[in-house]
Amino acid sequence: MIPIRRATLLDAATLAELGAATFVETFGHLYTPEDLQAFLDESHTVEAYAKTLANPDYALWLAELDGRAIGYAQAGPCGLPHADVRPQDGELKRLYIRADVQNSGSGRALMDAAMAWLLRDGPRTLWLSVWSENLGAQRFYARYGFAFAGEYEFIVGAQRDREFMYRRPAQA
Repeated sequence: MIPIRRATLLDAATLAELGAATFVETFGHLYTPEDLQAFLDESHTVEAYAKTLANPDYALWLAELDGRAIGYAQAGPCGLPHADVRPQDGELKRLYIRADVQNSGSGRALMDAAMAWLLRDGPRTLWLSVWSENLGAQRFYARYGFAFAGEYEFIVGAQRDREFMYRRPAQA
């Protein structure tokens, strides 16, 4: 089992590097260099992660192997554009693993940690979004009880991607 731990403010630079690297590994081929850089400059900076880490409504976890950050998960309040989202709903915001260590169990460990945190106060509806063509991730999330609930446009620079929203109803 890959060790994971809750991230702290001291991890902001590590998360920024890891977030950018895993996004580029997974999705970089989809975008122009300008669109990709604009997205990275907005979403995967030390400042962006520090702001999230400082907010008690959010939590992040790091998976590390031999002192190297290999994956992370981020959870918090749901911000997806779906009519059924309620203020008390939670969201798995991100779950990324470096390509060279996928299928190592780190994704499952990160998902389990995020789910436990999201459900720490009892049952509630959970959401996540996933790229429409990421079939492996869609199968992974289905194993956790998430089902298709709608779609929206995920914006990266000037490009708009077809993104699926998945929902897991509150379970007693």
